[in-house]
Amino acid sequence: MSDALRKRIFEQLDALTIVDPHTHINPHAAASKTLADILGYHYYTELCHSAGMPKARIEEPGLDPKEKVGRLVEFLPTIENTIQYSWLIEAAQVFFGFQHERVTKDNWESLYDGALKKMSEPDWEQQVLKRSRLSGVFLTNDFDDPLTGFDTKFYVPCLRTDDLVFHLAKPEVRARLEKATGTSVTSPAALKTAIGQLFTHFVKNNVRACAISLPPDFAPTKVASPDAAFQEVFSKGLNACPDRRRELGNFVFWTLAEHCAEQRLPFDLMIGVNRAVYADGVFQGQDLYDSRVSLIQYRELLNAFPQVTFPISVLASVTNQELTSYSWIFPNVVTNGHWWYSNTPTYIEHDLAGRLEAVPRTKQIGYYSDMYKLEFALSKFAMYKRILAKVLCEKFVVDRGWSEERAVAFGTQVLKDNTKLVFGVG
Repeated sequence: MSDALRKRIFEQLDALTIVDPHTHINPHAAASKTLADILGYHYYTELCHSAGMPKARIEEPGLDPKEKVGRLVEFLPTIENTIQYSWLIEAAQVFFGFQHERVTKDNWESLYDGALKKMSEPDWEQQVLKRSRLSGVFLTNDFDDPLTGFDTKFYVPCLRTDDLVFHLAKPEVRARLEKATGTSVTSPAALKTAIGQLFTHFVKNNVRACAISLPPDFAPTKVASPDAAFQEVFSKGLNACPDRRRELGNFVFWTLAEHCAEQRLPFDLMIGVNRAVYADGVFQGQDLYDSRVSLIQYRELLNAFPQVTFPISVLASVTNQELTSYSWIFPNVVTNGHWWYSNTPTYIEHDLAGRLEAVPRTKQIGYYSDMYKLEFALSKFAMYKRILAKVLCEKFVVDRGWSEERAVAFGTQVLKDNTKLVFGVG
């Protein structure tokens, strides 16, 4: 009974048309061109590198795409136990008619050539979107993105602000800000004006959220007098005192929150990432978490901006209970997806069950793909929907006596409806 029920719940959830509320898609080149775009996803390169593949063989300049795939295939047997490998197989089977359960030295070239033929079709992007049942895709946009040349109603802008908060000491970042806003940033007041102009530009182009990834030691606080920090950072740049750089970062962060309040934009916080822990890792395979992060560091922010919705992602499952508790108590905290190192079935099932049992049903954004190419939405969301169906079946229908219809309605809200409720898209 349970297996059949899980399957029925999954099938109903899988039939939904949804919005993906966080990706790294380039709207000017959203779909893959070759299989190298898929196997070049950092999950595969970092796993193969971890299993012994030399970094130089992965990142050799000018490497032909087919040659790159052939090299990675040599190490695929070492990662076929991983959930990431299953994403690859499912995508290959659905999109390219791949008939095997493994990619091997004997079949990879036919897969590559078949995928290349499909990807060369003029409507390939639309084929992927239709098969993946996507009605919208959120982007991650640099603060100086002109937001032109794509449909912002479908590819939805999201203002990413890491550079503004953490890298204003770099002359090139300050130059980008001045160019994007036409403002000479010579004082804290001028900096606030420039940030306001960024929001005006993004709001005119259908922005639906502001977002930032944050290190474990970040603790946002209001800066009463930023003048000294501004003068030192803007005069000394990267040689400025770390405390002054941190102080200016806090000033910018607080200003961002103020504009989110003014523009009624959610502020996505992605908390807990340490950058470049593994200095010799492959591209995007250097960052890790540690367990010192706590959401208590955000209490001043959450109390100061009750009118701002904060969809929060945590990098590690060990932080999930704290996030669940904050969403339980704070009206403006929303649990958001299963980010990065938490994005495997064991952690998702544990974390999801805790959220579904403890957090108001209107305050949970179930999942986002975090993808760089459109082909990953299908298999990543399918993974989540299978787990969601399992938890709804076991924890709600079997254990609590809910009807199947009631469980599906709850799953639909978490997977689809809350994205529209929180972001106004869907």
